[in-house]
Amino acid sequence: MRRFANFFVMAVFLLGFTRPAQAQAGVKFVDARVGYDFGEQITFSARIESPNPIKEIQLLFRDEREENTRVIPLQADPDGFVSYQYDAASNLLRPFAKIIFWFQVILQDGGTAQSANYSFRYADDRFDWVTRQEKNISVHWYDGDEAFGMAALDAARNGLQTIQGLFPVEAGEPINIYIYSSPTELQETLFMGGETWVAGHASPALGVALVSIKPSMEQNIAMQQQIPHELAHVMLYRYVGEEYDRLPTWLQEGISSIAELYPNPDYQRALDVALENEMLIPMADLCDPFPRDASRAFLAYAESASFTRYLYNAYGSSELDDLIRAYADGLSCEPGATQALGASLTYLDARWRESVLGANLLGVAWRNFLPYLILFGLILIVPLAEGIAMLRRRKKDGN
Repeated sequence: MRRFANFFVMAVFLLGFTRPAQAQAGVKFVDARVGYDFGEQITFSARIESPNPIKEIQLLFRDEREENTRVIPLQADPDGFVSYQYDAASNLLRPFAKIIFWFQVILQDGGTAQSANYSFRYADDRFDWVTRQEKNISVHWYDGDEAFGMAALDAARNGLQTIQGLFPVEAGEPINIYIYSSPTELQETLFMGGETWVAGHASPALGVALVSIKPSMEQNIAMQQQIPHELAHVMLYRYVGEEYDRLPTWLQEGISSIAELYPNPDYQRALDVALENEMLIPMADLCDPFPRDASRAFLAYAESASFTRYLYNAYGSSELDDLIRAYADGLSCEPGATQALGASLTYLDARWRESVLGANLLGVAWRNFLPYLILFGLILIVPLAEGIAMLRRRKKDGN
């Protein structure tokens, strides 16, 4: 399977590379090629023709979203052929990233020549992907029939409509959704890029969403949960751009959760248990990355979904948009809520607990204050007793 995928990738790229790239000093870059085995190695090659003696040859490449460019010195054979094999198992690249590469020559006389920029998508070639597209949304899967793929495309289209009802965003650039058959296979893909997670993952800057859904009787429910959720991350990034990371984690995950077409029923149970045991996490604590503990992380997702839905229902999409913008502009958790909604995050947290979860905040406040009240009483009892004793002595002396 990999040999076929590798050959296919190379064949596609060669369509764009067959014409020689002519640079300064009459140098030509011919037959620039790239082929890879995902998560293992990437092979770059080209043939260089130059009428003048060459001092150095370099390969330069980077992830489109990276700031640092890798510079690799090359040695040409007598025919001018150069090749380099990049170890992608040890030096990780993001899955599905767009990789840009080019060749550079330094001549003996000090002159330089550079090829055109080439690019390819570092896609997972371990599977025979089937693709269906509707407008700018493409769904890719390898396990399941045509109905499976069309159900996924329906979930993506309907999810996008729901997302656009939450905040005004256009679809814009292409969106690619890859459906893995199991969490293990998805985790392997993420691990090859230095990341880990469980059921789904979005690379918003790449316009890519990865989910794990196995063909089954429950596949539609899984699609209606996972696909809109990850798609919302992509669209939220497109809406605010690189300021996406400024948004509190609870808002990122809350918006993605309420975009789901089939809400997770286990969230409410988690909230009920946490409320009963006074284990709810303050929303201010969920502005940062969620807890690493699995049960606390699940509760964080549940709270974020419920709290964001409460804000949407109470204030509407316009104010939710104001909240997104306030955080994207750089305001921190408390000031952002105050500016957009006219109330602090702490106050909104309390109102949500009371109106949605039915928390008895007065009782909770009383129980929390009781130890301090007792301590205050103990502090007062000594001078009070001394005062009573002094009054009694004065009364006795007066008699």
